[in-house]
Amino acid sequence: MCAPEVQITISLARNAPEAAMKLVRYAALYLLAALVAVLFADGVRTSAAPPASNFVLVAHCGAGDYSKAPAAYIQPRRDALAVAIRQGYKILAAGGASLDAVETTIRSMEDSGLFDAGRGAYYTRAGVPEMDAAIMDGQTLAAGSVACLQHIANPIHLARLVMEKTPHVMLVGAGAEEFAKSQGIELVSPFYFYNEQLWLRYKLAKSAEQKKSGALKLDSNDEHGTVGVVALDQQGNLAAGTSTGGTVLKMPGRVGDSPIIGAGTYANNESCGVSATGTGEFFMRNIVAADICERVRYLHISVEQAANDVVMKELMDQKGDGGVIALDRQGNVTTPFNTTGMMTGTVHLDGNISLKGWSKTAEPIIVSASQ
Repeated sequence: MCAPEVQITISLARNAPEAAMKLVRYAALYLLAALVAVLFADGVRTSAAPPASNFVLVAHCGAGDYSKAPAAYIQPRRDALAVAIRQGYKILAAGGASLDAVETTIRSMEDSGLFDAGRGAYYTRAGVPEMDAAIMDGQTLAAGSVACLQHIANPIHLARLVMEKTPHVMLVGAGAEEFAKSQGIELVSPFYFYNEQLWLRYKLAKSAEQKKSGALKLDSNDEHGTVGVVALDQQGNLAAGTSTGGTVLKMPGRVGDSPIIGAGTYANNESCGVSATGTGEFFMRNIVAADICERVRYLHISVEQAANDVVMKELMDQKGDGGVIALDRQGNVTTPFNTTGMMTGTVHLDGNISLKGWSKTAEPIIVSASQ
């Protein structure tokens, strides 16, 4: 019979391996849990996703000189901008996609006939409006654009169909309109776009041009009306879109920056979304929209600083006129412009639409998105 001390020693010897294995298992589980926590935290920091309830929509209706415009000109356009933003707000508030909000808001402005887009598009030198539009998905980088349209009531809708129904990014002219017909879109007569005030302006500009010699100077400071929207939805996805009729008395076939992905329209969840307005040639040469987004992404500066550096410094150094609306994934909005005005409207989760920009000194007007 073994002594008590011997029995204890034998028992400890038998239990030692089992205890050691338990310690090893606990340590492994602890290390695995720590690794998962670190990876999760790093993923959160990398994606920088906003809270699920956050959403923002910002829209513009063109940069230019509003200083001589009477209240009778500004008020209906301000009202039409608010009406359009309300439609986009409803989509975002219900949890809808930023792409849907962008398209719906722009379609409303195209239909109003009050802006240089859709029904209110300016006349070319040939006396027929030609329209351009683009839309981009910041989540997938999918994009669609159209240009030189003469018979499409809502160019932004056709741009989205190009993105979703074709392997291409851009369709122009007759080919774009043939595609529209294949998608069930009815082509409209050029008379659909007739606007007595714009026609008179075209005739006066045409007469003035005929009395001059040399090339027609590109100057859009007394023009405004290009429309654009950038939206952030509750899922944290950005989208941007722009629609325009271009400049007064432009050459037939001229395409500006609005439908050029990276110049007048761009969106990327990794940085921001941008829609531009102004003299498109400068925005194309400087790939303004993409430049702003890439500064945010690679230089790690704020969207406000990036947009200001491009619009208020680089463009102005080249005498390029215009502005942008820009929105990042955290919901930060900036709307710099180097003209005397650029009318914009912004709405957040609280449902208050802030309208501003018809002059640099005008106080914002706040209206409800729920009216």
